[in-house]
Amino acid sequence: MIRNRILYLLLITAIVKTASAQEAVIGLQSDYSMSLRKSGVNVKGLAAETLEIPFFDDFADQLTYPDQRRWSDEFVLINNTYSDKQITTGIATMDALDNTGRLYEIASSTGFEADHLTSQPLNLNYGPIENLRLSFFYQPGGLGDRPELNDSLSLQFYAPVENKWYSVWHSTGNQSTVFKAVILLINQPRYLMRGFRFRFVNYASLSANLSDPSMVGNSDHWNIDYILLDKNRPANDTVFSDIAFRLPLRSIVKSYEAMPWKQFRQVYLQEMGSFIPVSYRNNDQIVRNVTRNFQIRDIHRDIQTHFFSAGATNIAPQTNVDYNANLIYTYNTDNPDSALFRITASLVTDEFDPKENDTLVYYQRFSNYFAYDDGSSEGGYGINGLGSRNAMAALRFNSFMQDTIRAISICFNDSYMNTNKRSFDLMVWNDDNGMPGNNVFSKEEVMVEQGEGINGFYTYKLPDGVPVDGNFFIGWRQRSETFLNAGFDVNTPHKGRQFYWLNGNWSQSQVQGSIMIRPVVGNPLITTSIKDIQEDSRNHVKIWPNPTSEYINIDPGELQLSSPVSITIFDIAGRKLMEVPFQEQIDISTLREGICFLAIRSKTRTLSVTRFIKIR
Repeated sequence: MIRNRILYLLLITAIVKTASAQEAVIGLQSDYSMSLRKSGVNVKGLAAETLEIPFFDDFADQLTYPDQRRWSDEFVLINNTYSDKQITTGIATMDALDNTGRLYEIASSTGFEADHLTSQPLNLNYGPIENLRLSFFYQPGGLGDRPELNDSLSLQFYAPVENKWYSVWHSTGNQSTVFKAVILLINQPRYLMRGFRFRFVNYASLSANLSDPSMVGNSDHWNIDYILLDKNRPANDTVFSDIAFRLPLRSIVKSYEAMPWKQFRQVYLQEMGSFIPVSYRNNDQIVRNVTRNFQIRDIHRDIQTHFFSAGATNIAPQTNVDYNANLIYTYNTDNPDSALFRITASLVTDEFDPKENDTLVYYQRFSNYFAYDDGSSEGGYGINGLGSRNAMAALRFNSFMQDTIRAISICFNDSYMNTNKRSFDLMVWNDDNGMPGNNVFSKEEVMVEQGEGINGFYTYKLPDGVPVDGNFFIGWRQRSETFLNAGFDVNTPHKGRQFYWLNGNWSQSQVQGSIMIRPVVGNPLITTSIKDIQEDSRNHVKIWPNPTSEYINIDPGELQLSSPVSITIFDIAGRKLMEVPFQEQIDISTLREGICFLAIRSKTRTLSVTRFIKIR
């Protein structure tokens, strides 16, 4: 019995079906943030050109996709969540997923060639005496799956005249998960010419145990950071005169990454954080000075609501700094239903310091749902093995006022061969001294579904709503021993709020992270999706065609446009994609596929927000 209750964190390795039931966290079977990728080709208007050196990329100014001004393919994931040890914000992660975000068709347990990260053509028409060197930092595993000994990361150089790739460096798996520096001299004549390229390739392997396909998934993560190719570099030139942010900004609400606006306004003095935490690093070999500035902006009103400087400070060389900037402020806006604030942290450094990694942006969302997760799924959660039929998983939330649960949103990952496509019971429990108590709602035999867009949240409506006040729990009950594979955010510890039920008892979860499940509360839902950026139905404009690939027409209808207005397009994560003066037709051909929001704005406020879908 005791053996049946053992909990452990399982990354990637599958569990045989005859094992005792237990919690498990595995690698992703798919990545919805990559599901809209093109097939390794350039975005329109960004055709490859031969680049001059220096070539530099620390992936700080990108998200999801490599910058196609520097890279010719889109197979790796640019992120800031798969490592907590990077030297600058932003890393490129290689894994076992293809350019559609699914496991490679050739994926096997014996090994296969997986992701590529290929530079655009470069002009290396220099002599050997120029001391051209390529350097980079790499990390096996990080917060993902550590590659095994037979897995590897390879660096290859392209010889233009021979039209041939040569392997010049590689590293095998099963190593320490710290970032390591590599620097290589480029002095062979076959490379010293116009049209040279370099690329990283990872060789991965799936778990050798395929008896439970629902648990066989993404594996063998390699993180790459701070790539520099330049001339006149000594052999030990891997220390850079750079002060940089390392980790992303997080919520400055104490309990949640996101929460309903009406709930926050009930307890804003209690829930508003008293500082903004930032993490930065001096990568130089001398003491450097930096000034820390912070800005908060109300996106709906398009105004700055707070700005302060944390002053200047000296940083010792090769030192990480975790700093809490004191904050005397609380979110406030005149919108009664929702709010969106942009937090910007910036470092003021010397002129010679690279600037791409000196700014961080975080969007604090207040809509109609609670969320502990940050929207980034680094793994899959479930309860698996003999005896897991009827097992339950639950996550505790706190409603600060009388409210009603209208829906439950869950991020479910794809499984190998869709083997987690099973039915389960959706559940709500009341509180029993901090643990799940009586079942107050259940919806039987709902199907595992993947949602649209980034992160793949699917919203299950509760027909009549469930009243809540104070602590409550949401989750599921399994109807089989199949691993359901819910999205799992490694970067947000559940802090004792996550539980699972086996053999008649509730136990606190021992895995480090949070199930990606969110209660939707408030008024009855009209649509089946949650919008972080709210559409304004009172001033709804007409846009067509929708979906669209090349352009959109805009009819403002009854919207009054007496003063100069602009059109701003955001992606589903709230990032600004483009901004132009108002016109009745705009070209959106350079945007990536996905859900977008079009906002019509005056100088003082947002007049209308409308959603559209960009397709190929």
